[in-house]
Amino acid sequence: MSTARIVADLDFPIGEIDRRLFGSFVEHIGRCVYTGIFEPGHPEADARGFRRDVLALVRELGVTLVRYPGGNFLSGYNWEDGVGPAEKRPRRLDLAWFSTEPNSFGTNEFIDWCRAAGTEPFFCVNLGTRGPDDARRLLEYCNHAGGTELSELRRAHGYPAPHGIRLWGLGNEMDGPWQMGGKTAYEYGRLARETAKLMRWVDPAVELAACGSSGREMPSFGAWDYEVLDQCYEQVDCLSLHQYFTNFDGDDVEFLAAPDLMDRYIREVVAVCDAVGAKHRSSKKIMLAFDEYNVWWKARPTGKLRKLEGWPEAPAFNEEIYNFADALVLGGALLALLNNADRVKIACLAQLVNVIAPIMTEPGGKAWRQTIFFPFAHVANLARGVALRQTVESETFVSKTLGELDYVLSSICHDAAAKRISIFALNRHLTEPIDLAVELRGAAGSLRFENGEVLAGFGLESVNSAAGEAIHPSPQREATVTDGALRTRLPPASWNVFTLSYD
Repeated sequence: MSTARIVADLDFPIGEIDRRLFGSFVEHIGRCVYTGIFEPGHPEADARGFRRDVLALVRELGVTLVRYPGGNFLSGYNWEDGVGPAEKRPRRLDLAWFSTEPNSFGTNEFIDWCRAAGTEPFFCVNLGTRGPDDARRLLEYCNHAGGTELSELRRAHGYPAPHGIRLWGLGNEMDGPWQMGGKTAYEYGRLARETAKLMRWVDPAVELAACGSSGREMPSFGAWDYEVLDQCYEQVDCLSLHQYFTNFDGDDVEFLAAPDLMDRYIREVVAVCDAVGAKHRSSKKIMLAFDEYNVWWKARPTGKLRKLEGWPEAPAFNEEIYNFADALVLGGALLALLNNADRVKIACLAQLVNVIAPIMTEPGGKAWRQTIFFPFAHVANLARGVALRQTVESETFVSKTLGELDYVLSSICHDAAAKRISIFALNRHLTEPIDLAVELRGAAGSLRFENGEVLAGFGLESVNSAAGEAIHPSPQREATVTDGALRTRLPPASWNVFTLSYD
């Protein structure tokens, strides 16, 4: 029997857990919007066309923030196409996904949907085919109270009160050759600086995210991030990161090492940010927005999309069917985010519905939870307060790319106001259970077990579908608390959640 030991102290936090860490992403791509969150005529649609079954699942998932409208779609989007009477909006060719965009869902519909879902909007501005003037105009339309052409236009569209959108992204993946209007690091850094200047003049309260490298595998990774921040360090608040996990070679052991790569990526980008800050002799710390991450490989396009004919509207593609192994990897990614809570303040699971998503729908039919739904819901609903520093002693395995790694990944969150501790633990051993002891110093006298859940006992290829949700959590019954320590057994290949309280 393998064993593991974790030690944490309530007085030694990593950092405060920002509620925006539990965000998601809605882009005009495939069926994410149309027949995803928005389907007029569906039996579950409300008067605005929002699918109520999807809204209920979004609330259950615990999503706190949603990024919109892209993604690659953003870099060719004219925001003016998506406001005003729907019947007068133009139909456009979407060059990002080679489909037709009807524009029947746009800015104001998204704001209404966010309010219905209880989430915060995270808007992005087009810095591909457009620029600073477009950005400040959209911000004025959304956030200025009234008395100007654009604010009065919003009022004429039925929204007398400003939307009050606080968080804005300055473009999307601008280093990518696939991106409309891609830029060099210097070009984009200058553009981000000037865009930020205009936007802050319109609304000084906005928080702005600049584009970092599109991924750690980009040839310009690191150098791009440094140059961009060198140009706009004092004008922006955070830098974006994107990462998708793949298992193309079918090596499940290596696949389960992906969260450690995410952790390394975060630490590398933090080092770049702080190097630029040191160069500028700035007291400011740039935070990170991990505003795209997920498992994505089974449905990833390989040029096939460009061969679609007829510019279809809301075609079904990038509809990843997630299995149990994907859920374990996604759980590990969430732990990497929590364990870097001092610098990662925003994160968006890409995407929310149908397209590489935790929620799937049938047009005119059912909605259901994919396997990755459950780890996200656990963390979003239970991770409160601060993440604690840990000492982990675990048996190890060897990753081809990362070397020796612990079988057990974990995160411990302490909500002092509620006197509650949440423990999340991933057992990456595919065949053996692990006996785990978690020592929690600082609450030894009155610590007690409240609840536990586990995802375990499923084949790695098992999936959920419209026919049924075979993959779902069960009560974690093998847990006791004595002398300030949780003792439990983690089943092989399992995601585990424990809630404890103290007086």
